[in-house]
Amino acid sequence: MERTYLLPCRSPSASLSISPDRSQFLEYMSFSLSCEVQVSSTGWRLKRYTATVKPSESGVDWGFNQSNYVVKTAKTSDSGVYWCESGSGEHSNAVNITVHGGAVILESPALPVTEGDSVTLRCRHEDKKTKDTSSNFTADFYKDGSLIRTETTGQMTIPVVSKSDEGLYKCNNSEGESPASWMTVTGWSLASLSISPDRSQFLEYKSVSLSCEVQVSSAGWRLKRYTVTGVDWGFNHGSKYIIKTAKTSDSGVYWCESRSGQRSNAVNITVHGGAVILESPALPVTEGDSVTLRCRHEDKKTKDTSSNFTADFYKDGCLIRTETTGQMTIPAVSKSDEGLYKCNNSEGESPASWMTVTGPWPVWSESLPRLLCNLLVVSPYLLVTIVLLVKCRRRRAQGEDPQP
Repeated sequence: MERTYLLPCRSPSASLSISPDRSQFLEYMSFSLSCEVQVSSTGWRLKRYTATVKPSESGVDWGFNQSNYVVKTAKTSDSGVYWCESGSGEHSNAVNITVHGGAVILESPALPVTEGDSVTLRCRHEDKKTKDTSSNFTADFYKDGSLIRTETTGQMTIPVVSKSDEGLYKCNNSEGESPASWMTVTGWSLASLSISPDRSQFLEYKSVSLSCEVQVSSAGWRLKRYTVTGVDWGFNHGSKYIIKTAKTSDSGVYWCESRSGQRSNAVNITVHGGAVILESPALPVTEGDSVTLRCRHEDKKTKDTSSNFTADFYKDGCLIRTETTGQMTIPAVSKSDEGLYKCNNSEGESPASWMTVTGPWPVWSESLPRLLCNLLVVSPYLLVTIVLLVKCRRRRAQGEDPQP
């Protein structure tokens, strides 16, 4: 018997919403977070990953015992990555929030925006005396380290946002400069960035290669990199580049960009100056795949690397497994395995890296899955209607009275 495959209308079990939808806040401002549960699933609650001054104290904040939370007077310690998690380990989308101790912030969307939407960015600052905030001052707006516009109103509107508008934004005015925040634009991408080996962490002096895989004919793609010093425009090697001896300064966010400003996916790479790294996928993994995480360290004398030592593996700040082989395998990865991983062994502790798990069907844009879902629902009735109309026309042509 022939098997029929139906395209499922897949969506996360929950999504994290933030009000107001901003990625930056000044101290003592208020914002609220909420887990919007899409299907029946109990035990959803908020989680937060922060990076405190003392590295040993950084990790997942398990104090959120509810799915809704209001930060009434935000502090810089409230900065971090937030997400929703169910009792069974399912994850929602993650949102990066910065609470800035300075005077100036950029009001930009914390959640992804869809191609075609209108987006307004505001350069807002706080009056030191009255503590009131305003954006009615001349401000410079920067994207990927370059000045793109100066606005006397202190705000910049993109009437119809496109994939080329995705990037790292910041602003400054007479009161100072804001932090930088990434604005994500969802939609079809003409290229994808691949990395070999597929890892998010590397020890110093190791090699890594990056390549722009162009899906359709589009000239002028080249690699870009954002580091703590800003956007590196020095990649004139075209769409492929090999870092032969990686340095900590090579850490950053990499992506592909065309001459017309179109962008690929972005990959976060960490080059660690310590002795221990976690070998985990830099690119998203698909549900059902087998994934092996390795806790690898470097011998200080020989400079050889090995993972054949007992290692502890952590997910979202919690010890999940100890392996004498130094590696941990997830035979069939699921959405509940998505999260922040790190490891340690006798030589030290690795940085933490996020592992993304996607469904078995690619999502090109937010509107396409909805369109397919609607077609799957409507098309059977549409087909039946067309068949009945055709039969009626044939019977009338033959002089018959069609039966109801």
